Amino acid sequence: MKLLEEKGRMYGYEITQKVKAITLGELNITEGALYPALHKLEAEGLLEVEVEKVDNRLRKYYKLTEKGNKETVNRLAELEEFIKNMQNIVNPKLSY
Repeated sequence: MKLLEEKGRMYGYEITQKVKAITLGELNITEGALYPALHKLEAEGLLEVEVEKVDNRLRKYYKLTEKGNKETVNRLAELEEFIKNMQNIVNPKLSY
């Protein structure tokens, strides 16, 4: 969702390659994981799909809806809080 927020719209393979590049190959999202997630977000009204013909093939582009943009902000805030809590568990600051 964050990538779509930044780029506007992307197709599935583009998303997988961007994640791979950003994480220097540490995180590889498979099609089997990505497309069910995209379809779930679409069903929730967070994504919309635009189909375009590219090189005689139909390509699905995904983009956030207005609801999706708002939800991205909420989910990122939740993720940041989760990461902060995990950092506190892994590296607690002891106070006496």
